[in-house]
Amino acid sequence: MTDTIESQIGSEDEIVIEMKGVNKWYSDFHVLKNIDLSVTKGERIVICGPSGSGKSTLIRCINHLEEHQEGIIKVNGTLLNENSKNITQVRREVGMVFQQFNLFPHMTILDNLCFAPIWARNMPRAEAEKTALRYLERVGISEQKDKYPGQLSGGQQQRVAIARSLCMNPSIMLFDEPTSALDPEMIKEVLDVMIELANTGMTMLCVTHEMSFARSVADRVIFMDGGEIVEQNTPDAFFDNPRVDRTQQFLSQILTH
Repeated sequence: MTDTIESQIGSEDEIVIEMKGVNKWYSDFHVLKNIDLSVTKGERIVICGPSGSGKSTLIRCINHLEEHQEGIIKVNGTLLNENSKNITQVRREVGMVFQQFNLFPHMTILDNLCFAPIWARNMPRAEAEKTALRYLERVGISEQKDKYPGQLSGGQQQRVAIARSLCMNPSIMLFDEPTSALDPEMIKEVLDVMIELANTGMTMLCVTHEMSFARSVADRVIFMDGGEIVEQNTPDAFFDNPRVDRTQQFLSQILTH
């Protein structure tokens, strides 16, 4: 299966994320087992699997929110190790959106978006505000700029979180189950923003159970179980002709809900 995907990618495409032989443990629990994964520039990948399969840990290792114990991770050619300069460099290039919105409750929406560019990139306030307003417009909530997070719906807060990540001008975006904390009626508004973002050519890795999003947006769907990549393929092949029994079982359960 991996050979098939790699042949589809082609050697001429630029690899922006490379994981080789990555292993991670939480004490005695082996959460990631010999992960090999290459992601090319502009590729959109959906990672799915049961709870505890390692999918969130995998993407959190890409920006060193989780530290792997064995193997190699490179992001845009930068090796992720204990070198703080390397970690900082990778985090400048990788945006992340979490299950919870992680907005500063005491700051306005505009201040939430301006905070990181000002303090991490030394961006002048006026430029930071201009950037923030552009991305708030992009996610469709520029009129909320002077409100506080607690005054917004969950879907609006998640759109703010996406805009906040974009303000750092990342080349790669990671999404860790971005709709799992939302009420059902709010999920679509967040997915619509993600679809629009995907259409711009942004490199994206998204952990989600939103299979309609995976089928319509992803270039590749990866299924994880027990800390391993069990199967990966194009969406049509993945959903219509899964090759592994465990994948078939997972899809039969999730697609009936």
